[in-house]
Amino acid sequence: MTEQILAEQIANQLRRNILRGKLAPGTSIKERDNAAEMGVSRTPMREAIRILAKEGLVELRPSRSPIVSELDAKEVSDQAEVLIALEKLSAELACKYATDEDIAELTRIVRFMDDHFYDTDPLDMFEIDMSFHTGIASASHNLALAETHRSYLQRLWHARYLAASQRRNRDRLVFEHSQILNGIVQRDFEVARKALESHLGHLAEDIRTVLEERATAAPKIHSRGES
Repeated sequence: MTEQILAEQIANQLRRNILRGKLAPGTSIKERDNAAEMGVSRTPMREAIRILAKEGLVELRPSRSPIVSELDAKEVSDQAEVLIALEKLSAELACKYATDEDIAELTRIVRFMDDHFYDTDPLDMFEIDMSFHTGIASASHNLALAETHRSYLQRLWHARYLAASQRRNRDRLVFEHSQILNGIVQRDFEVARKALESHLGHLAEDIRTVLEERATAAPKIHSRGES
């Protein structure tokens, strides 16, 4: 296994710990201790932390251990508005350029959500949900757009998971994704656009609300020690 693949696996584990709240905002991530706990060297651990820093999940600090990032409601809300615009552009281009294979993959994702919503871990289901949106960006067949969309999606991963956790509803999830997919299948951007607006129109507000509630309810976590 190459160190890059190992770093990505470590980053995925740390990311899931952050999303599940096992690593709360403000918590110090000690490179040496975490590497020892996972049975890996410090080199892939250091790269994993860099990956998470690019996603906005971890804050790097000179000569000090990195910490889990605090989520800023205004910054995240601004990013959500940009993401929604990127989602609409992705859908518009997907209506023009999606291949049969693209549509088959999006259909498979929606069917999986429909069939396995209740027997799938909520975090796993969230990641499957996000794969539907990256699938639309991929179906645009515009590499610059797909890369930009992925970057914003990654930076909103934590906030979107928190918001999605407050709105878990199988029927709503499947219906809204099905409507978006129908627009792409019909090559009708107006249908897809309206479905996306219904699905994501509340995103910025939901994120802002959940972050404000967390800020009010939870005491700030202070870092403990340095590496």
